[in-house]
Amino acid sequence: MSRNYWKSESYYDQPSESTLKTNSSNSQKKMKEKGVELEPIIITGRSIANNWWGKAWCMNLERYADYDSRLPRGKRYVRMGTVIDLKIEKGKIAARVQGNRKTPYKIEVRISPLSEAKCQAIIQKSSHKIENLEALVSGQFPEELKDVFLSSEGLFPSPKEISFNCSCPDWANMCKHVAAVLYGVGARFDNDPLLFFRLRGIEVDRFIDVAIANKVESMLENVHVKSKRILNEDDISSLFGIL
Repeated sequence: MSRNYWKSESYYDQPSESTLKTNSSNSQKKMKEKGVELEPIIITGRSIANNWWGKAWCMNLERYADYDSRLPRGKRYVRMGTVIDLKIEKGKIAARVQGNRKTPYKIEVRISPLSEAKCQAIIQKSSHKIENLEALVSGQFPEELKDVFLSSEGLFPSPKEISFNCSCPDWANMCKHVAAVLYGVGARFDNDPLLFFRLRGIEVDRFIDVAIANKVESMLENVHVKSKRILNEDDISSLFGIL
């Protein structure tokens, strides 16, 4: 009996969870034996991310309609431990994701660098809101600043700033392996929020220093401006009935 390519169900059969986990375990074992250092994504609870930076990254992905159809399958993949390696550098994410075949797929995600003008504009808005690195990394800063970071002109990348490539045969705009990697990035930020700034090409210490310097500069500019809250001698006399 002849086969019809377009009606072949086996080509798009989704591998079972047990198959993926077995393949992932075998791949990691073989690569470690060859001396390859892996940094797998391991999801232990119900949530992929629990802290602000990780959750904000995932939320940012999910608000884009372009990604809507592929993200659910990527979420399934990352939960099953298929992202056996994920490394984050300036403007680049390199990863390996296990699929149905024994050899894991290679994925590369590129993030366009944050422009100096855009970064400076965010720093200006942050100057009076962020006091130190601890507050920034923990996400414990005012809600309006969180909105600034997540806005269209904020720190988080838009779809046009994200490009990706996967060695799998899926010709879709975003395959499930890429989607799994993008969710894996959110999980990674949960453990180390500073990686977000590395990915975006921001020197976080300098970011804080400039923000604080701008705040001090603004205060010094107004040091000679007389406050309306200070009472002069005539006002004091009138207030207390002193002649």
